Amino acid sequence: MSKIKEAKEILTAFKLSSRQQNDRSARVLLSLLHLKENQPWSESKNDLIGIHDMIIFISDNYNFPYAENSRESIRKQSIHQFEQAGIIVRNIDDPSGPTNSGKTVYSITDEALEVLRSFKTKEWETKIKYFLINSSSLLKKYERLRNIHKVSVKIRGEEYLMSPGKHNELQKLIIEEFGSRFAKDSLLVYVGDTSKKHLYLDKKYCTELKIDITQHDKLPDIVMYNRDKNWLYLIEAVTTHGPVSPKRVIEIKEMLKKSSVLPIFVSAFPDFKTFQKYAKEISWETEVWVANSPDHMIHFNGDKFLGPH
Repeated sequence: MSKIKEAKEILTAFKLSSRQQNDRSARVLLSLLHLKENQPWSESKNDLIGIHDMIIFISDNYNFPYAENSRESIRKQSIHQFEQAGIIVRNIDDPSGPTNSGKTVYSITDEALEVLRSFKTKEWETKIKYFLINSSSLLKKYERLRNIHKVSVKIRGEEYLMSPGKHNELQKLIIEEFGSRFAKDSLLVYVGDTSKKHLYLDKKYCTELKIDITQHDKLPDIVMYNRDKNWLYLIEAVTTHGPVSPKRVIEIKEMLKKSSVLPIFVSAFPDFKTFQKYAKEISWETEVWVANSPDHMIHFNGDKFLGPH
């Protein structure tokens, strides 16, 4: 029996859904194990590997070339389900790494590796049965490990956990530091997250303010509202992606075309080095906040604030 067929048999034994009991997931599993056609299952490894390197391994060892644009389908249709089954873990070397990083790596869990190495031996049935019985506690173990490194933020007295990474660390500072200085008495309407678009969304306020949330992909990272002034703060947290550019201003205004709010566009940066990197892209008539100098704002507003101090 070929390694692909054996891998599919293993995926069935791990009770993966029928959509993962296919050649693609079999190849992905073999790449995660760094296992070639002529190697026994006992030589399986759980070394770190990213999706790009999985594609190379599969091409070199199983003569099946995947295009680079296949990475997302591999992640969504194989990797994600392996994680949910406790077969692999993400960024075990650095759980604090951002979810959406191109440097994300995966590895077979120690518990799953022990089972996989026993395939085609007399211990296989016992080990796979034990693994499945204990899968829920295994998932909790790795979930606790991920949660230790998540970014905690309080919204209206309730704690929310954002995925780890510099982007969400900056979002936390925007909520807690920018908000307390420049958006006092404002309520959070929306907060995004790098691993899921909506971490927090107040649909009632969105309806009241006539914000078109059907265009959720156009929403900035954080939205705050001050009812007394009717000011809507639209804030982009800039770490690796662009600030409030002229294009973003047009997109967001389109989303707000039925609303009577007074929009304030803010590009927030963790430090001046990052600000300088994106300065040329920032739209006029917008604001800039730099987290490591939290008491000050930079106004891209011409002569609006010109005068002695």
